[in-house]
Amino acid sequence: MINNSVLETEAENKIKEAARKIFHRRGFDGARMQEIADEAQINKAMLHYYFRSKDKLFEAVFKEAAMKLFPVVILIIESDLDVDEKIKKLIHNYIDFIIDNPYVPGFVLHELTQNPERMKHFVASNVLMRPQKFFSQIQEGIDSGKYIPIAPLQLMVTIVASCIFPFVAKPMLHTLFGLDQDDFGEFIEQRKEQMTQFILNGLYKK
Repeated sequence: MINNSVLETEAENKIKEAARKIFHRRGFDGARMQEIADEAQINKAMLHYYFRSKDKLFEAVFKEAAMKLFPVVILIIESDLDVDEKIKKLIHNYIDFIIDNPYVPGFVLHELTQNPERMKHFVASNVLMRPQKFFSQIQEGIDSGKYIPIAPLQLMVTIVASCIFPFVAKPMLHTLFGLDQDDFGEFIEQRKEQMTQFILNGLYKK
């Protein structure tokens, strides 16, 4: 016999899966609780029983997604890999994560503008990432004359921003360059390798 806690967990997972689809399709602002309820094949009252608001539901979906990414990033940053391999893995893994969770960049931007304190609290509570080893490797390369003099934090932010921007700008890329869904997918796959090479070429002193 299945107990109530198992049934509730199954119901919550079903709702979160439906929410992921709707957030992907509509974005955070465009998503409606009724549409999520319809996708999950439940009534709206039941949806509100499990998640009181769209914010609460998105927070749950976002946290679940983020918790898949952070351990991977931490493992890469704290590993004994050389800088080239770390940068390659960071770019590839970050882009793959956004491909699987395309609603996340939009949500992060929304939270940073609308609820900056909540995002700050989430990061402080869940992101136990201190990239000191990676930063030290960069600084050692600068000190030895191998790399250009770049602040390690600037490099890290450039990597993350370069991964995120095409997904945020997808509608613009479609309008300006006529990229359809297949074209965009090819563009992103190509970007993994070309961004890696671009970052590394810029990092090494000529």
